[in-house]
Amino acid sequence: MTDTRFHGALVYPIPTGAATSWDNRYFIDTEFTDFQRCQLISLAVVGENGNEFYGERTDFDPTLCSDFVRAVVLPQLGQFEGRAMPFAALREALRAWLAGIPGDGAPVLCYDYETDLNLFRFLLDGPLPRGWRLENIAGRWDRGRRAAWFARHGGEHHALHDARANAYAFAG
Repeated sequence: MTDTRFHGALVYPIPTGAATSWDNRYFIDTEFTDFQRCQLISLAVVGENGNEFYGERTDFDPTLCSDFVRAVVLPQLGQFEGRAMPFAALREALRAWLAGIPGDGAPVLCYDYETDLNLFRFLLDGPLPRGWRLENIAGRWDRGRRAAWFARHGGEHHALHDARANAYAFAG
């Protein structure tokens, strides 16, 4: 399920550094129906090393979507062929993708919003594989770099684009 060819996934430069966890950070982002009636729509995980996971649910309830989600998020779905599936298939795809990442490399799942982490955990329905850690990175990215990423690539409020922007702009 790993595919780093998603429409130029590797064209954005990620800064290099001497951090011991380099290539071990994975940034998540989700899109969901509404803050009150929160149901997962899509989920992305983007690694510093270019390794990516992306999936969309085909069985979320569109009647639960806020006006914002209907206007901004839903029109962006369907950009990546073969990545839309029912919830159960998305769960299995995510589990298989995570299992393919070596835990002995001390991977870190980075999130900036608690709801993203909660939806990720709900989808996973079990513990992270051995060796994974969690890190809240809220406010730890360069806002200018993040804005520049969206100015160049567009796609804000699409889980994969947002996760890519966070990986690009992460300031450590």
